[in-house]
Amino acid sequence: MSLSSRVKILTALFLLTFAALVVRLFFWQIIKGKVLSAQARGQYEVGVTLSAPRGNILASDGTWLAARESGWLVFASMPDLKESHTSVAEKLSHLLVEEEEVSGEVDRIKGLLPKEGAVWIPLKHKVKEEAKKNIEALGIDGIGFELEEMRSYPEASAAAQLLGFVGKNLEGADTGYFGLEGYYDLALSGKPGYQAGEEDARGVPILLVDNKEVSAIGGVDLVTHIDKGLQILSEKKLKEGIEKYGAKAGSVIISNPKTGAILVSVSYPSYEPGKYYDYGNEFFKDPVIANSFEPGSVFKVLVMAAALDAGAVEPDTVCDICSGPLKVDKYTIETWNKEYRADSTMVDVIVHSDNVGMSFVGQKLGADALYDYLDAFGIGKVTGIDLQGEGAPKLRDRGTWNVVDLAVASFGQGIAVTPIQMVKAVGAIANGGVMYTPQVVDKLEGVGWEEDVKPEEGTRVISKKAADEITSMMVLAASSGEAKWTHLRGFKVAGKTGTAQIPISGHYDQESTIASFVGFAPANDPKFLMLVTLREPVSSPWASETAAPLWYQIAKDLFIYFGIQPE
Repeated sequence: MSLSSRVKILTALFLLTFAALVVRLFFWQIIKGKVLSAQARGQYEVGVTLSAPRGNILASDGTWLAARESGWLVFASMPDLKESHTSVAEKLSHLLVEEEEVSGEVDRIKGLLPKEGAVWIPLKHKVKEEAKKNIEALGIDGIGFELEEMRSYPEASAAAQLLGFVGKNLEGADTGYFGLEGYYDLALSGKPGYQAGEEDARGVPILLVDNKEVSAIGGVDLVTHIDKGLQILSEKKLKEGIEKYGAKAGSVIISNPKTGAILVSVSYPSYEPGKYYDYGNEFFKDPVIANSFEPGSVFKVLVMAAALDAGAVEPDTVCDICSGPLKVDKYTIETWNKEYRADSTMVDVIVHSDNVGMSFVGQKLGADALYDYLDAFGIGKVTGIDLQGEGAPKLRDRGTWNVVDLAVASFGQGIAVTPIQMVKAVGAIANGGVMYTPQVVDKLEGVGWEEDVKPEEGTRVISKKAADEITSMMVLAASSGEAKWTHLRGFKVAGKTGTAQIPISGHYDQESTIASFVGFAPANDPKFLMLVTLREPVSSPWASETAAPLWYQIAKDLFIYFGIQPE
């Protein structure tokens, strides 16, 4: 091969090599430049996320319902751990859990420790200060602590479903679930900060460079309308009532109908938000806003209010079909006690809770008009309460109601509501026809500032005249109806019982009922509105013998609390 040929080959090789280098450099600097630059920075830049303290949830008097406090992560530094894994697990377990849970905790910790190649192993999150001190006193080499925030609930299970709880999301960050914790999670969580600096290859901070820090912004505090004293009192009375009447579950809601403010929200069975992981998912849903039921006779006050407002009936209108059972299509509608009163007025229909009379009212009003009023009362849609997890059973579409649908809906069956929907709707009657959205939080508080959470402007649903007329009927129902024996003399209560059979598999359970009583007082200037529900009481299926007396048991204390004097 000649010299010139060798030169040409060598030149070509150099050119190819040069081209390859150019291509490779282009790939590194242009295509992968950002990635490699970030990797390089990662070798000397260090950053730490600064957690933001979570806001507190406060009762109306400023005391805690849910509070932030310091907790500790207990971890094991494996290179420094001298004792056997079994010994460490047994010593820690006795200080971390209750005595009956020690065996399981020992197995859990032993299962964590032998991880191959692990240097740092988290053993227990959110350990309280007292437990930390006791662990430190053991002097176990290789066991350390990191400060972390934890949630505490000073009143244990009080208002549990209303509050919700704080758990971990998929990224392992604290997140609120259900109730107030879920609805206001963004405001309660605040905004995390960030601290950045540089260090050399040995991990020693480089002091001559500027460190960057963005401070964390703490979450806001929620000041609620919840009256802690009334909340605890109502929970005690509800538990006593459930035990006395043999009910499976129950709820109590107390509101201010003039603003929509929720003063008390109680459900039972309940759970402890601080130990939510010990309970099943069925405990977390708030029955007050998420569970629906056929309301029965408490619903009659809404239907009668609609008919009065529309002019379909007057208080003294006579029912001309009330002398006996009513045949509607292939069904027969009867009164609850099989007693019939010919020529009953509309006042009589409410006082005696007459199903036939209410079917008469439904016929006079008409299906489409009834639908429009129920829609205006908020039946069939969420109330807009500031709690996570609200549900709302839908109304049957307008224009599709047949004569049977109209008849049974008129006395509160074949239709479903949530307790909070009933509170909102009856609140319109108590407030002269104007309805407010239920509201739990009164104001937001930060460092040096506060902001009122003003109630939404009220919506007029019925006229004041109609509201006054149905209120007068409810006063007579409370004092002269089937629950008259529970009535407190001298106190002007506007109330109504409700006993509804529970629908199952296309028919009604003949044995099981949901008993309820809704009422407000004083009737002419309400200081409170309260709904009590009991699910499947066994002592009696009738609300007049279960929900009504429980309502008055709680009301006795409310009269004193609000300074309501007997007339």
